[in-house]
Amino acid sequence: MNDYALILNAGSSSLKFCVFQRPETEDWHLESRGQIEGIGTSPRIVVRNGEEKTLVDRRLDGAVHDARDALNVLAAWLKSTYGGAQLVGVGHRVVHGGAQFTSPVVVTQQILVELRGLVPLAPLHQPYNLAAIEAIFERLPHVPQVACFDTSFHRGQPAVAELIPLPHEICRGGVQRYGFHGLSYEYIASSLPLVAPEIARGRVIVAHLGSGASLCALKNGKSFDCSFGFTALDGICMATRPGSVDPGVVLHLFQTLGLSAKEVETILYKKSGLLGISGISSDTRELLRSGDPRARLALDYFVYRITKEIGAMCAALGGIDGLVFTAGIGENSTEIRHRICESSAWLGIELDAEANSRNGPRISTRGSKISVWVIPTNEELMIARHTALLLGLIEARV
Repeated sequence: MNDYALILNAGSSSLKFCVFQRPETEDWHLESRGQIEGIGTSPRIVVRNGEEKTLVDRRLDGAVHDARDALNVLAAWLKSTYGGAQLVGVGHRVVHGGAQFTSPVVVTQQILVELRGLVPLAPLHQPYNLAAIEAIFERLPHVPQVACFDTSFHRGQPAVAELIPLPHEICRGGVQRYGFHGLSYEYIASSLPLVAPEIARGRVIVAHLGSGASLCALKNGKSFDCSFGFTALDGICMATRPGSVDPGVVLHLFQTLGLSAKEVETILYKKSGLLGISGISSDTRELLRSGDPRARLALDYFVYRITKEIGAMCAALGGIDGLVFTAGIGENSTEIRHRICESSAWLGIELDAEANSRNGPRISTRGSKISVWVIPTNEELMIARHTALLLGLIEARV
């Protein structure tokens, strides 16, 4: 291997990465993917090649306290594995691009300053995304970096879909609905012409269901609406986030219970959702195995909110031609997909139980009025594509 790009998705306790070989003609080739997990506690590195064969799986002896330490570990592994190859660029997932970043950008120090200003809008993700960029600047200052935003795919939605009905003087400061999981939705939109061409240019609702969960309405392959809003707290119930909550509840937490802003932030981002309802776990797999009534209630609410959002997006789109499931739960949970489709049967959805048990790709019957699909997402490949285009490594597709 000669040239390669490194794709990073940095979180609070893990650093996920992919190594893509520079394409000679079409798309990037995945050489390896992995993560350094347990940052700050019990660090471990796990790496697999493009065929999912395990290359490395070991605990790390030295202390790994933050993104810089994790990148040092990654750099050592890259050197030992691809020592003769040239790193041509680093692509990053950055959760929030605000109103100003409507497409991926080559990062400069000035852009980094502007992105730091968005940290309050994505406190669980943005600081760690930016810490990885800063660490690369320090370690490899001459290697270009590209920031790819989870918000940018949603720019261009109808004005009413982006509006938050607060006073104009507040909204003009950037208070609007942004939407997230955009890299995932962009990848799904790019895959529909190949996987499900009959709905690719139609009205499609994509359910990105994982620990973070949202829905996106696509019209002609473009984002038309998203369940996420100003922050990644809005919309449907998630693993530890509540989704839509009456603003009066937040006022109650402050005014009646006397909680601090930090305490309220912790409740909303880390203690609510499936975990908050069940009191048991934020993991749908554990909740499905549990016989506790609270676990059942949490899953019932999860399915209820998703089904309700599907109905709302059908109304916004003026109908629906296809439903797509993606991400960890969407791609792997036969039971959750079954429950959602069963609750959405009024749309004319007929689930093919055998196809659903195989995880698709099409899981609806041929007679179903609405086709239903399972399409694995690939945010890393989407980042690699953007990185290649911005750095002039491949030509734009016509």
